[in-house]
Amino acid sequence: MIGFATRRLLQAMVVMLVVALLAFTMFRFVGDPINQMVGIETSIEEREALRERLGLNDAIPVQFARFVTQAAQFDFGTSYQFRQPVSELFAKRIPATLELSFTSALFALVVGIPMGIYAGLNRESAISKLFLSVSLVGISLPTFFIGILLIFLFSVTLQWLPSFGRGEVVQVGSWWTTGFLTASGLKALILPSITLGLYQMTLIMRLIRAEMLEVIRTDYIKFARARGLPDRLVHFRHALKNTLVPVITITGLQLGAIIAFATITETVFQWPGMGLMFLQAVQNVDIPIMSAYLLLTAFLFVAINFIVDILYFLIDPRLRVGRP
Repeated sequence: MIGFATRRLLQAMVVMLVVALLAFTMFRFVGDPINQMVGIETSIEEREALRERLGLNDAIPVQFARFVTQAAQFDFGTSYQFRQPVSELFAKRIPATLELSFTSALFALVVGIPMGIYAGLNRESAISKLFLSVSLVGISLPTFFIGILLIFLFSVTLQWLPSFGRGEVVQVGSWWTTGFLTASGLKALILPSITLGLYQMTLIMRLIRAEMLEVIRTDYIKFARARGLPDRLVHFRHALKNTLVPVITITGLQLGAIIAFATITETVFQWPGMGLMFLQAVQNVDIPIMSAYLLLTAFLFVAINFIVDILYFLIDPRLRVGRP
């Protein structure tokens, strides 16, 4: 177990170094940072002094080492647009993005797993075919179009739910804010979380259905039924347990995708998270925010992947065959 975790950790470090190199390249070679930080009235001498003070005249390996060291300490420089430290800006936006991502992932799991189990066990029923039709809609339609449809139906036509914003939030601790503790915050979460989690829900549902159809045809399931075990025990203790092994990997990757690709949903619903700030940074060529977003999303992907690998190792005994 320790050796497996060590190898995965070393691989994660290599991935983060590659991502850091990409972020540094973007930071160093996409435009001149000095031109973004000063006005046209700044003299050449002042520009050179600022360049020297920021270390932009140092050798490229020295700059990259300094960039990695500062990023490891969550120091991503100062935003060109907001004139504030990027770490402080992300600290204000991370709670909103993680709250939305957690709610979307919970929606995808709570709805997708039961739908997949039912569709796998009752493949010919009308409800199962309805679930498959809904899953095709969730996979086919783009995220922004689903969001616009939900806004038109529930916000404009029925006027049940808000169409933008995070609602009222409550301060928890020194920097964390949450909308889980207010009615308006919970109502504001419904539409964006469904929009963001619908694709993952349909993917999980179809994956579990396919795995259930494959597992219930295996010999050990036939043997369990031949022993006279009730269907409920066969389906949920034997079949479902083996079905969830590949689902864990896909679910972990999709959770990382939810966090990384919440940009579109946050833009449609004007959700004050990291994704919306990233799009604003792209429009204003705010390189520190762009590189920080790249590093943070890569770190979340790598961390979630690492946790999923460990869970997969613990659940699947085939990975431990032949190991001391």
